[in-house]
Amino acid sequence: QVQLVESGGGLAQAGGSLTLSCAMSGVIYALNTMGWYRQAAGKKREFLAFITAGGAANYADSLKGRFAISRDIAKNTAYLRMNSLKPEDTAVYYCQADLLLAMSDRREYWGQGTQVTVSS
Repeated sequence: QVQLVESGGGLAQAGGSLTLSCAMSGVIYALNTMGWYRQAAGKKREFLAFITAGGAANYADSLKGRFAISRDIAKNTAYLRMNSLKPEDTAVYYCQADLLLAMSDRREYWGQGTQVTVSS
């Protein structure tokens, strides 16, 4: 079964950096994209970034160039490098995968989330 597991969350100081990891496991037909989202307390889920199978990255305007998504194909892992952290970055960060279980069976999977807390 497909599973996504986030790691790397925790406490950080304002202005600091943090890198999140998302490890994917399971049998799939093909992987389309992997992405990162976050949800702060009392707010809706927010799209952050996704990366295609070819390595092309797409970012939300709200990031203002502070975050970078990458992927290690050999390790089936996606990363989110977060720089210049702000208290408002505090949220649960979720990894997402858009994939095919079969040629015509497109699915979306989510990790359990990892908490990021930025102190002021």
